[in-house]
Amino acid sequence: MTHGELRDKSRRKTTLIRVCAFMLLVGVCAACPKNQAPRQPRVGVSNDPQPAARPTPIPTAFNGERAMEHARKQLDFGPRPPDTPQLDKTRAYIVNELKSYGLAVSLDEFTADTPQGKKKMANIVAEITGETKKSILIASHYDTKFYKDMRFLGANDPASSVATLLEIGRVLGSLQEKPKVTVKLVFFDGEEAFCEGWDDCSNEQRPDNTYGSRHYASQLREKNEVENTGALILLDMMGYKKLELGRDPSSTRWLQDIIWATGRELGYKEVFLDREEGVGGDDHEPFLQAGVDAVDLIQLTSYPYWHKADDTLDKISARSMKIVGDTVLASLLKIQAHLLKDTGQK
Repeated sequence: MTHGELRDKSRRKTTLIRVCAFMLLVGVCAACPKNQAPRQPRVGVSNDPQPAARPTPIPTAFNGERAMEHARKQLDFGPRPPDTPQLDKTRAYIVNELKSYGLAVSLDEFTADTPQGKKKMANIVAEITGETKKSILIASHYDTKFYKDMRFLGANDPASSVATLLEIGRVLGSLQEKPKVTVKLVFFDGEEAFCEGWDDCSNEQRPDNTYGSRHYASQLREKNEVENTGALILLDMMGYKKLELGRDPSSTRWLQDIIWATGRELGYKEVFLDREEGVGGDDHEPFLQAGVDAVDLIQLTSYPYWHKADDTLDKISARSMKIVGDTVLASLLKIQAHLLKDTGQK
């Protein structure tokens, strides 16, 4: 074994210890967690016991096959643009799943002015209440792009990110103790533009996109909750079988650095790349504009099926969703520490 391989092995071991520390902190390593899934092998990380340092293996929390089933269920509903029966069914499915994990769930309903007239929309929010007022948001949009003459199912955009967020919710729903920081899972309605292009029907006062995230960010301002909203982690188009995540230049660097370093420590160097990822607008932007640190995990420029009819289930994988789910969960402790470092709490 080369010195480089020994170094990588040591880093992976250190990361596994950090992951277990987070799981112990939030209670996922408890003896009898709620809703515990059957153990599945970790992707890219050894799951074998190491008796000298740890008498039992680290339990695998995020289940990629569960996430894949969530994605499949969304596609079964058909195309899911805002204010349609198909999106209503999707919303009910998401809410029922979150409640089954023991999470507190609320709907924030609003009416949006769109190029197709007024549309009823609703953001879904699930909360894991922490010991402090500080909060971390993990989010995805759950609507699909409207097309008049194309049956667009959106397996990667957005079923994979919705599925990943749901499975993260199941993991966090098994907590036996409160985390230090409140974690909110937010499913945004109305991310996609109603016109074909992102800005085709937009103007400065009335963008034709990000309806749900703009509404949520405006509510943070109105309720004076911006200061306590420490970070937003946005998941979008991150389920492709050939997953590669470049860095969105508009994302907050410290937050991005934590997630990228954690992903690499977990053995996913081929996924978390240092190249720039062009985005050109997404649900994290209203939060950045409001003063909330935010990061976008997205594969846009190298996904060949974006907004095409063949963005179908065969283009995504359980492994890719697990990579992102594991990385986000393992990053939470570091993000929490960053947010609390000036308060004297740990």
